[in-house]
Amino acid sequence: MIRRYGEALKAGQTYRRRAGVYAVCLSGDDVLTTLQEVPQPEIQLPGGGIDAGEHPVAALHREVMEETGWRIALGRRLGTYRRFTYMPEYDRWAEKVCHVHIARPVLRIGAPTEPRHHALWLPAADALEALGTEGDRAMLARALALGPRI
Repeated sequence: MIRRYGEALKAGQTYRRRAGVYAVCLSGDDVLTTLQEVPQPEIQLPGGGIDAGEHPVAALHREVMEETGWRIALGRRLGTYRRFTYMPEYDRWAEKVCHVHIARPVLRIGAPTEPRHHALWLPAADALEALGTEGDRAMLARALALGPRI
């Protein structure tokens, strides 16, 4: 069973499943996050939806690059969680199934290419409080508890 975080299911609401892949990007005691400006400012783990026909690892590299401007070295799979939410950018209610990996940022290519996203480095302790979703915070806590990273 996949652990659920976040708001409760809304009775009578239809949710479409959306698989996504995310990274806990660690460098020393710092975490690379993304600040998404809209629909409201929120600090998140970088990542996002897996496009049709796209391999999850390719999706993770693409999403991290788009949202932070960094290339990553992928480490171990950390876990999976799900949350039920409204996605205003798609005008849909979704069951987001979030697959999370540990990663190490290795090369900054440039600024994020995803509109209204900004790369944001935070000390791990600050990131544990600042991340906008309970699932992201739980995955970061799990990664930090593992000790040495990749």
